[in-house]
Amino acid sequence: MKFSVYQTSRQGGRKYNQDRAAYAYSREALLMVVADGMGGHFHGEVAAQIAVQLISEMFRNQAQPLLKDPHAFLKAAMHQAHEAIYHYARENKLPDFPRTTCVACVIQKNTAWWAHVGDSRLYLFRRGKLVARTRDHSRVQQLFDSGRISEAQMNTHPERNKIYNCLGGKIPPEVELSPRSPLKDGDILLLCTDGLWGMLSVNELGSILDAYPINRAVDELLDHAELRAGEGGDNLSAVGVMWGDPGKSGEQPLSTAVMPLNQVTTRLDAFNASRKADEALQITDDDIEKAIQEIQAAIKKYSK
Repeated sequence: MKFSVYQTSRQGGRKYNQDRAAYAYSREALLMVVADGMGGHFHGEVAAQIAVQLISEMFRNQAQPLLKDPHAFLKAAMHQAHEAIYHYARENKLPDFPRTTCVACVIQKNTAWWAHVGDSRLYLFRRGKLVARTRDHSRVQQLFDSGRISEAQMNTHPERNKIYNCLGGKIPPEVELSPRSPLKDGDILLLCTDGLWGMLSVNELGSILDAYPINRAVDELLDHAELRAGEGGDNLSAVGVMWGDPGKSGEQPLSTAVMPLNQVTTRLDAFNASRKADEALQITDDDIEKAIQEIQAAIKKYSK
């Protein structure tokens, strides 16, 4: 495989960052995953961390070097993440269940498979033009699909933050699976949270991704979205991949040809609960250490 991949996450104007992102690859398969946590204190961060870390760990265990069935893997991994978050809440006697949206994609044999719950999105672009994207599991998407609001009204509608499908909580998720999508050299997949896609049009996303190498393009997207959102902007996170070797100026694709069959490389940021100064005293080092131990216990129990 040859590809260029880049991930990043920013706090934006929020007091804390509940987004998480990761990618992992073996010699013949690539995984990308993004999650947007929901919940008070820092339990939203925990839910999102459990989701991306558990899915990444399951990929590490099963991509040897290919997944047998990418759709089956994605569906099972999201359900396992849901169970882990649910039991985290039960075992810690939380007054409310932390939840998270999630979008994940597997690429192998020049084909992409993806799955999602909630309103974290995947976009597939070819030469700057949209080929496919996920459909949000949200109230405003339902209103748009029924013709009751326009696409322009979706980003400003008072119910735009209402999500009816997620990981965590008492109701099992309905994991939506994509059709398998063959890829061409130069195709770009972008996985991102609503803090990014809510600020930029599809045309803006496509034109910026087409204009720069993937690492610069993703940073440019976040710069534009963060500036447009202002001081009260949401967290912003993304994983972007340019598939193949299109010979684009500045692009330096990674080749997995010489990787050992049993090796998996993972990029996953360590759990943290960094937040702005007025919240600093509400989260102690003991809170963070306890959360890390609980996350690791959940991953160990549910990632088999």
